[in-house]
Amino acid sequence: MLATGQPVRAVVRDAQRGAAWAERGCNIAIVPNASDAAALGAALEGAKGVFLMNPPNYDREPGFPDTSRVAAAFAEALERSRPGRAVFLSTVGAQIERFNLLNDGGIVEQALRGVPVPVAFLRPAWFLENAAWDVPDARKGRIHSFLQPLDHGIDMVAVRDIGAVAADLLGQTWQGARTVELRGPGKVSAQDIADAFSRALGTDVAIDAVPRDTWEARFRNEGMKHSEGRMAMLDGFNNDWIVFEGGSAEQRTGMTSLDDVVRALVERR
Repeated sequence: MLATGQPVRAVVRDAQRGAAWAERGCNIAIVPNASDAAALGAALEGAKGVFLMNPPNYDREPGFPDTSRVAAAFAEALERSRPGRAVFLSTVGAQIERFNLLNDGGIVEQALRGVPVPVAFLRPAWFLENAAWDVPDARKGRIHSFLQPLDHGIDMVAVRDIGAVAADLLGQTWQGARTVELRGPGKVSAQDIADAFSRALGTDVAIDAVPRDTWEARFRNEGMKHSEGRMAMLDGFNNDWIVFEGGSAEQRTGMTSLDDVVRALVERR
């Protein structure tokens, strides 16, 4: 949006986080807590369109109370500010009621369905950029995956494509709520990611599946208190019950390849 000369306001937690955006030409609004509906509403005042994202948290408490607070704040802020339209970054599988970490997308969607503003629920696939976690191990020649079997492909997409679709939606007009599902050019497996690292690094990168019965202990050793949602999410991708809804949902396909993403990750890290 900045590249096309449009005025952009970046909503950040503090001035330090906003410095880089200010340098790029953004107006800055500071909202320390995303569940503060009054502050968020003031930050959105006068906007033609708003992009909303639930602050990420892989260790959410049972029942997702933090998500419910943010969802209520989003709805109230849109009620207060009445922008021309809103795009919420949801997720593949947001429609699925079975317990998993991605239920938080469905919670926010439900809260926003009644707002007096046209709203689009943008549901992207698994982010290709999650492979950033693997860069240090890839440089050592071996990565480890929770996605398994290793040759099992799932829909993935690059964040560049997510941004492009979000910007496109913010420039459109519509009525009511709409759902837009976004996948990449093709399904990607854990083995595909290892192979992409091999090409990017110019050396063989092996991959191992992390045994399912070790996940909970591993996550707790990493500091997680509520690992059940994350494990259920991984099970959902591995067993094909976290999938796109299809039906009346609009379908988009990104153009950025796995190799493009992995090569950029290796160059940056």
